[in-house]
Amino acid sequence: MLAREMIAAIATPPGRGGIGIVRISGTGLEAMLRGLVGRVPAPRMAELSDFCDADGTAIDRGIVIYFPSPRSMTGEDVVELQGHGGPVVMDALLERACQLGARIARPGEFTERAFLNDKIDLAQAEAVADLIDSASTRAARAAMRSLDGEFSARVTEIDRAVLDLRVFLEAAIDFAEEEIDFLADSDAVERIRAVEGRIERLAIESRRGEALREGLDVVIAGQPNAGKSSLLNRLLAENRAIVTDVPGTTRDLLRADIEIEGVPIRLTDTAGLRAGGGRVETIGVERARTAIAQADLVLAVEDATAVAPGGTTASESLGDVAASRIRVRNKVDLTGEKPGDGGGVIRISALKGDGVDVLRAVIAKIAGVAPGEGAYLARKRHLNALRAASDRCAAARERLSEGFGDLAAEELRQVQAHLGDIVGTTTVDDLLGEIFSTFCIGK
Repeated sequence: MLAREMIAAIATPPGRGGIGIVRISGTGLEAMLRGLVGRVPAPRMAELSDFCDADGTAIDRGIVIYFPSPRSMTGEDVVELQGHGGPVVMDALLERACQLGARIARPGEFTERAFLNDKIDLAQAEAVADLIDSASTRAARAAMRSLDGEFSARVTEIDRAVLDLRVFLEAAIDFAEEEIDFLADSDAVERIRAVEGRIERLAIESRRGEALREGLDVVIAGQPNAGKSSLLNRLLAENRAIVTDVPGTTRDLLRADIEIEGVPIRLTDTAGLRAGGGRVETIGVERARTAIAQADLVLAVEDATAVAPGGTTASESLGDVAASRIRVRNKVDLTGEKPGDGGGVIRISALKGDGVDVLRAVIAKIAGVAPGEGAYLARKRHLNALRAASDRCAAARERLSEGFGDLAAEELRQVQAHLGDIVGTTTVDDLLGEIFSTFCIGK
């Protein structure tokens, strides 16, 4: 454990509440406790106490809990003062802690100390922030799996397999005169391929978690009167958008949030795409095209009563769009077409709700999350590291096939370095500063 100065912060959200918590961590807490509550409480026992100012006047009365090192969340001595949750009381307790030698903690500094004191690894530390910021129950569960160390354990298992490969490979290089024909053994290449497969499977599960964490920007687009606003209302299960039979009713962007299979979805309804609708509608169309260009997914809605099954589709009228798109054929209750997925087209009735469940399932599939599947709440940097590790595995296979064992060994060393980036064994200080600066103060 590293001996560090005392830090203090209010660990509960700003504002008024029944309970407020001031958290303190660092070296020298026993002297602080004597000055604050008049004694050193029994370890890990909740005790009722007055929290006193320098002259002995009670600032508040509440629960004090003392966690001596190393059995604490930071690995250092930790004290939690649980008082009444008024801003004035909390500020007074924090000021008193600073009078007794603490300083105000930086955002995420408690969790950072837990990482630096080997209580958790870096992926687990990031999971703390992800759990707090979870936008759905499924995302919270995925973050909890990462916080429990499941994701890190998978990374560590792969790292160990790579290390075993390096041991055998470097033994063959160092003792070439012995009867160790590792370089000529095709099984070695297959072992590297197996490791590569494990990395790719973990990356797939991590991409599912990224969708749970980041969510999707989904834009509903198409011609006027295609039923875009009706679809928005159906997905929201409420009448948020105005719906009329007058083309061009929607003239501005209308945004709303929903959740599909645990994935946060940011829906945007847009003005109908047409020319010559007047100045206000033209501005709305321009905003619609901007939203379409920035979307992760576009629902290209067409009116089944106006567009023949083989005619020009709403998807084609969007032009060149980078985002994924789903062709949605609406109003099939009026044409007699069967709702559901068929031939790359989702047929629905936004008015009656027919086929909308199929559309929701397709959106979840595009997000990479299917019903019942587990995931880890991975971040983009985790995915980038896994991708880089997989690339280095492929390069190691190629070098080994060519007979360059020393180059293959170096590639495997790079694989381990990329895996180490995820859990923090090869992490630079700049990255730590970037990660923990996004945390709440007091966490």
